[in-house]
Amino acid sequence: MGLLNRLSRRLRYGRPIAIVSGLPRSGTSMAMKMLQAGGLPLLTDDARPSDAGNPGGYFEFEPVKQLDKTGGRAWLRHARGKGVKVISWLVTWLPESYDYRVIFMQRDLDEVMASQSALLLQRGEPKGIEDPDTMRQIYGRHLDQVRRFLEERNCFTTLTVNYAEVIEQPSVEAKRIAKFLHRRLDVERMAAAVDPQLYRHRWST
Repeated sequence: MGLLNRLSRRLRYGRPIAIVSGLPRSGTSMAMKMLQAGGLPLLTDDARPSDAGNPGGYFEFEPVKQLDKTGGRAWLRHARGKGVKVISWLVTWLPESYDYRVIFMQRDLDEVMASQSALLLQRGEPKGIEDPDTMRQIYGRHLDQVRRFLEERNCFTTLTVNYAEVIEQPSVEAKRIAKFLHRRLDVERMAAAVDPQLYRHRWST
């Protein structure tokens, strides 16, 4: 998006809302932690405290879960200029009356499912994901639909960020994110916020 186009949208819609999206367990909390470390104001609450699954916290904001409900979007006017996590299942409910810069986290689907199963086991659901093959197909179709949705609407500008690449080269990815958001963020602190030890479900071939 060119400078003139960005200025036009800024005048019309106000400061962009930085959206961190992706499947659950794809690295969205890690990305939010990086933004926080870099100095970007976040829209979060303490409704879901940190646990063994996410020692650094989930960085969630409960009203986001009402995006698909009537009257569930009033909070967006307070999100301009801030970062907020919106999982991929809800990002398509964002109205076109705002400007969004979406950091979309991408992670190997086998790793995503392994991490989700571990979290389910931690919560006392011993079976976890019972049919990985079917789930992989569902996730694949869902992600394709979300990507098309984001590409087809002018209110969204999207940067895809690969989870493994953030772990391997946090400084490079931190700079990419800061440049994408057009914000003066502390990229060194962003990179330092990445904890490789939390990459506990690495998929290897």
